[in-house]
Amino acid sequence: MDIILLERVEKLGGIGDVVKVKDGFARNYLLPNKKALRANEANRKVFEANRARIESENANRRAEAEKEAGSFKDAQITLIRQSSNTGQLYGSVAVRDLVEALVADGHKVTKSQVVLDRPIKSIGLYDVKVQLHPEVVVNVKVNVARSPEEAEMQTQGVDVMAAVFEEGRDQGGFTEDYDPNAEPGATAEVQSDDAQG
Repeated sequence: MDIILLERVEKLGGIGDVVKVKDGFARNYLLPNKKALRANEANRKVFEANRARIESENANRRAEAEKEAGSFKDAQITLIRQSSNTGQLYGSVAVRDLVEALVADGHKVTKSQVVLDRPIKSIGLYDVKVQLHPEVVVNVKVNVARSPEEAEMQTQGVDVMAAVFEEGRDQGGFTEDYDPNAEPGATAEVQSDDAQG
């Protein structure tokens, strides 16, 4: 389907561009969200008649978004989540969690503005895009950790999971008693009881 874009759409084009897209994308996303018009003679005339107004409204929205983008300078949010010993989260961090944290931090953000390619499923530092306007995108650092102390360590550049495993190895935490003569599957305690009896 040929359409006329009413605003810049990433990977498609800018205002006024006539592009060919799949019918479903046009019918289900672009047309209902007023991002485009069907490319026919009547719509071309309507677009050309209103082009100046559409471009000025877009410029105003972009200026507001750029002003808002100033408040995102060095924006960072920390999310405390439970995870396994390997750093895999029990559950995941989704767009809703990020929006709640950003709003609590004083930013005006909606779910549709947060661009998360895939859910965050392990602890660590992540860069997440927030698209305030089709032409204004800011990056927010997301720090996912198990405790505020770990979050602080990650902020300083420490690999928390590597540090935890090093600490466990130094204290002998991740080792098991080993008896070379033990039956397969028998634990050290069972083996010592058999030896006494």
